[in-house]
Amino acid sequence: MLNATTKRVLITGASGFIGGYLAEEAYKRGYEVWVAVRKNSNRSRLTQPGLHFIEIDYRSEKAVARLANETAPTAGEPAWHYVIHNAGITKAKDAKEFVRINAEQTGRFARGLAAAAVPPELFLLMSSMGSYGPPAGAYEPLKSSQQQKPANAYGKSKLLSEREVTDSGLPYIILQPTGVYGPGDRDYLLSLQAIAKGFDFITGPKPQLLTFIHAGDVARAALFLLEQPEAQGKSYIISDGNSYTDIEYGKLAQELLQKKHVLHLRCPLGIVRIACQIGEWWGRLTGRLSPLNKDKYTILSQRNWLCDATPLFELGFTPKYDLRSGLKETINYAKEKGLL
Repeated sequence: MLNATTKRVLITGASGFIGGYLAEEAYKRGYEVWVAVRKNSNRSRLTQPGLHFIEIDYRSEKAVARLANETAPTAGEPAWHYVIHNAGITKAKDAKEFVRINAEQTGRFARGLAAAAVPPELFLLMSSMGSYGPPAGAYEPLKSSQQQKPANAYGKSKLLSEREVTDSGLPYIILQPTGVYGPGDRDYLLSLQAIAKGFDFITGPKPQLLTFIHAGDVARAALFLLEQPEAQGKSYIISDGNSYTDIEYGKLAQELLQKKHVLHLRCPLGIVRIACQIGEWWGRLTGRLSPLNKDKYTILSQRNWLCDATPLFELGFTPKYDLRSGLKETINYAKEKGLL
């Protein structure tokens, strides 16, 4: 294993949900941690002593290269030995915005780092299982060997971001999480809040097969992969290794929330589609991003979210959380914050 105390790591998107976990894990492992945040970003979770805060101009490759050169402590050393690129968006007003931020911005950033006097030793891209699209078989798990055919605008932008990185000339690793949850997440919190009120809205007539990964495990996997030479140049899907149905998720949440009566209601996909279309229209009209939109419909309508994380586990990584322990922690956190 590399001597982490001598290594500098830069984490972009550090003020976001997963970014906070990445910064915490890198700090625990003894890295010199640099976090890229915007001036107006919420830094409440970035409280580790000795963090270095910087801003990055993603609009210019030259600006990125210049920043890297100016930040390098001495000639012949990179500004950062490792870069974890976590910056990006999961919701957008249209497909062009997804491409602009997730793909084009990533490309300029990676090429700028590659053009520095001394490029980083390794660039880890935080991508998504959504870059593949549905599994090849109706009830087969998605594998990293499958051809990537993303089904929505978000997934397409993440696939483009992966190509930007692989074409940049930097040594790279790509991490592709399934559904990420944990304390601080907002998306799964909405479902927990609904169940806490007695309603579990499930989409479609057939059970949806789901996989999950706790954000803390995503961070642990990212830092773990940086220390595995054989991981370079490869992509890794990550989940907790288990699978669940939508009703199993709902009933587990009901149990952990200690709710005696919850209506587990299956909504026809036609109604879900209309709701997502209305959400899309409303978002464009008001300029506010709606949790229900066309991209969300592809996620809700897809029946199979099974995935195979075996290649990551074979390297020696073991998730800390299964869904029960992770949801319990998430619910307790939300209650402490007055969110449930």
